[in-house]
Amino acid sequence: MNLAAAPDPFAACEPLGDATGFVDRILEIIEHIRLFEDFERAEIDGLARYLRCYRADIGAEIIREGDAGDFMLLVIDGSLEIIKLDPRGLPQRLAVAGPGKTLGEMSLIDGEPRFASCITLEPALFAVLDRESLTRVVAEEPRIGVKILMELLMLLNQRLRSVSGELMKCLDNQRLRIR
Repeated sequence: MNLAAAPDPFAACEPLGDATGFVDRILEIIEHIRLFEDFERAEIDGLARYLRCYRADIGAEIIREGDAGDFMLLVIDGSLEIIKLDPRGLPQRLAVAGPGKTLGEMSLIDGEPRFASCITLEPALFAVLDRESLTRVVAEEPRIGVKILMELLMLLNQRLRSVSGELMKCLDNQRLRIR
């Protein structure tokens, strides 16, 4: 899908500007933000200038499965339901993401279509880091940029290991059923 053809995921959201006004809240929930667990306050302050914040009401679809994407979300307040369509096209809940969770890291990095949809379950406040802003962070604040790229790499690697472990369990279960 062409990125230009994708609907604006933030059209139904209230733009709140950059995240500098939310640094204290981000620091409050930092223990739940695996991506930023090794960041100092000054680094969060620096990164906040590159994050755009939005507020969304209940039922807002922020990420739509299959759409092109180039951003990730950091949930600051509220919760979002992560839904994946099954092979029959029926929505299946994968998880609920609350404050401190990040969503959409894969598409931020590779620009591929979204794996699942994210819909607000309650009024939500979230920060957005898009690929253009990430590129600016790397160029303008290289220490912070490299740090966030390394954290993204570690986060995605941990998820890959987890999924690989689940795949091995499924394969073992399948082998046991065949015997």
